[in-house]
Amino acid sequence: MPEWLYEDGIGETRAVFVEAGEIIEARIELDGLARAGSRLPAKLKSARPAAIALAEGQEFLLPQGAGRTDEGATLMIEVTREAIPGPEPWKRPLARVTDQDSGGGPERDAQVVPFPAPDDLLGGAGWNDVLEEARSGIVRFRGGELRIAATPAMTLIDVDGYLRAEELAVVGAREAAKAIRRLDIGGSIGIDLPTAGGKAARHAAAASIDANLSQPFERTAVNGFGFVQIVRPRLRASLIELAQERTGFEARALLRRAALEPPGAKQLVAHPAIIIFLVARADWLESLSRQAGGAIGLRADPSLPMSGGYAENA
Repeated sequence: MPEWLYEDGIGETRAVFVEAGEIIEARIELDGLARAGSRLPAKLKSARPAAIALAEGQEFLLPQGAGRTDEGATLMIEVTREAIPGPEPWKRPLARVTDQDSGGGPERDAQVVPFPAPDDLLGGAGWNDVLEEARSGIVRFRGGELRIAATPAMTLIDVDGYLRAEELAVVGAREAAKAIRRLDIGGSIGIDLPTAGGKAARHAAAASIDANLSQPFERTAVNGFGFVQIVRPRLRASLIELAQERTGFEARALLRRAALEPPGAKQLVAHPAIIIFLVARADWLESLSRQAGGAIGLRADPSLPMSGGYAENA
């Protein structure tokens, strides 16, 4: 039976929607960020030229304004988009003014799985493969592959392979739609399919997107050059965007792998940038120490790739 699984990690919460033992949707919720849908008491920092509210140590942009609220006054806001890490740090999370009480947040009709545990439910469903897709931007399928790149304006997906152009357009559209769900990609998305000569193939490719991408979303028709644009709600950073912050992404992944090792004192061996990142987060190491039942040491190894960290017995 399809179900959401939630796993509380160190520095993040991991969530996957699993069907027939396969991850259909995945997301990472970073600690310290207000979740999309959360309602928070805030103070209006400024009303013009842009309405900005302060809540829980973060600044939220209010695109619809703050009505008649005076600067410095309190108001209730609902988070509509979480903070997005990346090359535009000036971009603030988004919110709107609401008259609802504080609380809210995303619905979680899901199973919270114990972690660490003898059975790695997320790993068994393909969590590590999803992380590799996110860090590499490459999604392979029978007959071709997708190359995914996040830009400030949109996420671009290039479809390539060795199937006939008409067949690859349809298969590539299906796999792109599935990857969009699996990697939690929102906002504006462009898919560059092989140029399929006939209208029938373009219509079939569009139908393949509609059949595999959950609503809500809007899309254009597949044009004669094989390009189609999709717009879907962007509530948080995609896994592709999170992976661009390599040190944090790989550090959290390393802590998860270490927590699944047999109990006892451990030494984490990783790229120097990962070690520096973890040294500054003693609370994360303390949490891992409690999970592992032993002290946690660190050792830098510059020969390792960023994703190549591991835990060894101390």
